[in-house]
Amino acid sequence: MTDRPTPISSDKPRWQSLEATSDVAGERLDKWLSNWTGLSRSRVKDLLQAGHVRIDGDILTSGTHKVKAEHEYALLVPALVDDTPTPEDIALDIVFEDDQLIVVNKPAGMTVHPAPGSRSATLVNALLYHCKDTLSGIGGVMRPGIVHRLDKDTSGLLVVAKTDRAHRYLSKQFAKHTIERVYTCFVRGAPKPRSGTVESRLARSATDRKKQAVVRGTLGAIDMSEHGRHAITHYKYVKGFGQKAHAAIGTPKVSQLDCQLETGRTHQIRVHMAAINAPLLGDPLYGNQRGFLTANKPDEAALREAIFVFKRQALHAKHLGFLHPLTKELMTFDADLPPDMLSLYEALSGLERG
Repeated sequence: MTDRPTPISSDKPRWQSLEATSDVAGERLDKWLSNWTGLSRSRVKDLLQAGHVRIDGDILTSGTHKVKAEHEYALLVPALVDDTPTPEDIALDIVFEDDQLIVVNKPAGMTVHPAPGSRSATLVNALLYHCKDTLSGIGGVMRPGIVHRLDKDTSGLLVVAKTDRAHRYLSKQFAKHTIERVYTCFVRGAPKPRSGTVESRLARSATDRKKQAVVRGTLGAIDMSEHGRHAITHYKYVKGFGQKAHAAIGTPKVSQLDCQLETGRTHQIRVHMAAINAPLLGDPLYGNQRGFLTANKPDEAALREAIFVFKRQALHAKHLGFLHPLTKELMTFDADLPPDMLSLYEALSGLERG
């Protein structure tokens, strides 16, 4: 291959072109372009889909195209953007704050830190404005102070480190699984048994990169595979709503559960509850979105409308407990259900019993 082109300009879009040589013939286009330009495969995919890649002047859109020797390939890369998060004056629900850490009650719909597609209006942007220069730098410029995360559409409690000492101390507690984290959720039906523990390995789904999945054969038998990450969720039945059709008397249509995390994997509660046939209400990835669509009873129609308006997974981080990095005192915090989950709870409470 010829020498790599000069770095792409950061101040304006620029075409880069290169004639493929025989030693790269047959390679996948997206892989070759990534190696040539230094861009990530996902970035190359975006440019292909946007029509910014050409062969001898003709547009290419498929990353699986096989590179042809002695043909000229050109790629148009938009001007680079400074991704460093900037402070934004966004209101925060602050539950506790001192010179070491801050505990916030994150609303649903707020992303924790900047990422592709969510460059602004994140919790990090809000914290940079509120805390000024007092956030821990261990997480890097993109995740200052961030010790753990909540999904964008999960509400509830989250602790952020303001000093490197606090960051290290809190991270050790997360690593040792001594942090207290309890979530309230509403699920379809009821799990069997009503209360228990789900243990498995989790990994990215082979069919949908947005999803996590239980590694085959590891539900309750984690030694069956070394693939994926060990995940443990303890759940407890709190309350049932309505009567599930064609089921034994006393089987609720919807259940309220408390889930306590022993580990904290991506989408862990959502995946685990779906794996035991109790998917979260409103979950766009793991839930059954067709439920209640054909409801004709007044109480079920009210619930159908409440779910339609809800627009997110019914999951709220209600309790958080940890040892303070300086005093070593056990600190515990609780957050009531947010208004949207309260409205859902009221609709659920109106379901008839059988």
